[in-house]
Amino acid sequence: MRLTLKLAAVLAALLMAACSSTPTDQQKPAEVVDGQATPTSQTTAPTTGADSPANPGQAIDLTARTTNGPGGELTDPKSTLSKRSVYFNFDEYSVREEFRPLIQAHASFLAKNRDARMLIQGNTDERGSREYNIALGQRRAEAMKRMMVLLGAQEAQIDAVSLGKEKPRREGHTEADWAENRRGEILYNSGALKEF
Repeated sequence: MRLTLKLAAVLAALLMAACSSTPTDQQKPAEVVDGQATPTSQTTAPTTGADSPANPGQAIDLTARTTNGPGGELTDPKSTLSKRSVYFNFDEYSVREEFRPLIQAHASFLAKNRDARMLIQGNTDERGSREYNIALGQRRAEAMKRMMVLLGAQEAQIDAVSLGKEKPRREGHTEADWAENRRGEILYNSGALKEF
């Protein structure tokens, strides 16, 4: 009996030591190489909890081994990931078919880069009450988030907020101006690329 207890204690100590010395996927930042994310063995400098709400203290260095500068493919104008606006029809919050590939690209990026964080800001045009537009902007941001989660992103990676009609892209009062303002904006907070 005494030998069994000692053996169990030794096994438990070995298991605890092995767990504490083996980095997890969340401790490893991803390196983006030729559009592919691969885990590395080094961790990045700590960030504040606001920078990464689901995993405080960890951030991803998107500049590692890229030739496109800070943010790599996120800032390369040739990359789909550099496009950050999803436009909506009047008084609607369903993602239009033409923007589904954009949502897919950002969802895939988040799925490959678990330390990356995103903020989606829902916006509306100026028509309607402030309260109505806040609710509509939130539904637009949530629709984009829900689609990304269904496509592989983690829910904790994405925050969805509404700005309603408070942050128009265009100040005019024409249909063309309103169409520009009915949108969801994608912002990243990932190591070197801090947009929010």
